[in-house]
Amino acid sequence: MGLKERIKNDIKEAMRTKEKAKRDTLRNLQAAIKQIEVDERRELSDSDIEAVLMKYAKQREDAKRQFADAGREDLVEKEEAELAIVKNYLPEPLSDEELETILKDVINQTGAQSMQDMGKVMGAGKAKVGNRADGGRINQVVKKLLS
Repeated sequence: MGLKERIKNDIKEAMRTKEKAKRDTLRNLQAAIKQIEVDERRELSDSDIEAVLMKYAKQREDAKRQFADAGREDLVEKEEAELAIVKNYLPEPLSDEELETILKDVINQTGAQSMQDMGKVMGAGKAKVGNRADGGRINQVVKKLLS
């Protein structure tokens, strides 16, 4: 079963069990997926859907941080609940050690020597890591390794 079907079935289950937060979060995800499909006139693959989920999770993280800065604990809790639901559909993120090992291999394969080669490493690194780490984490590790 694809990710899209799993989300659709989980919406139905959340409606049956009257879990409003889960239902609403999954509907938002479904709407984001549908919007991209309509705009681009194509069916999204599971990896495309994972990218949408990563973007949605990042938005939730940013909102949570802003609400915390503003002292709105009620909204922080809401964002944390949404984040927990979204993370159920994402692949297990790489640990720092795993990410560093993969990026060391990429640096060796590309022959990167300095920060000038960062673009080559970032492109190949993102392709190899996929949706198991966001670009910011990859960027930090690449900078550390090339310095």
